[in-house]
Amino acid sequence: MVLTYLMDTPAVRSDATREGERAIVRDPLPTQGLLDFRVIELFFFAYREFTADADSILERYGFGRAHHRVLHFVNRDPGLTIAELLEILQITKQSLSRVLRQLIDEDFICQIPGDEDRRQRRLYPTKKGRALAVELSEAQVRRIDASLAKTTDEDMRPIASFLKAMASDRASARDWFERKDITWKDPE
Repeated sequence: MVLTYLMDTPAVRSDATREGERAIVRDPLPTQGLLDFRVIELFFFAYREFTADADSILERYGFGRAHHRVLHFVNRDPGLTIAELLEILQITKQSLSRVLRQLIDEDFICQIPGDEDRRQRRLYPTKKGRALAVELSEAQVRRIDASLAKTTDEDMRPIASFLKAMASDRASARDWFERKDITWKDPE
C-alpha cells in the first residue's frame, strides 16, 4: 500500500520511451516525506562503521560477523547452551553449525556436555577466545566512547531507552537485558 502510494507521488517520475521497456525512476525519494529516512540512514552508516572496526580484526582469522556474535555471547555468558545461543541469535542450527565448528576446531570455544543432561552442550570460551572477544569489543568501545565523549549520563538515558525499545521485540532480547542488567537507571 505504501509502496503503491510512493510510486504515484509527483516526486517520483518514471520514464518509458518504448512500449515494453522498464519504467526508469530518476527522482530520489525525499529525505523527509511520507517516509522519514534520516534515522534509517543514521543507523545504516553508524552500523557500517561500528562493524568495520571488528571486521578488520575478524578478517585476520578468516572469520565473519557470525563468528563475532557467537564469541560475544559465549564470552558474556560462559556455559551457555547451544539451544540458548540459538534463541538469542534467532538463527537455525544449520546456520550456527559451521561457525561454531570453526570456532571449536580453532580453539576459540570449547563444548562440554551438561552436568545434569549429558546430551546438552554447554559452550565456554577458551583463553584464546576470550582474548579475541576482548580485542573485538575494545575496538567497538573505542568508537562508542569517541562518539559519546561529550554526552552526559543524562543525555545517555534517551539514547539507551531508544535503542532498548528498538531491540526489545523478542523475548530472548528482553530476557538478556534483564539477566545482564542492561539498564540506564541510577544505581540505588
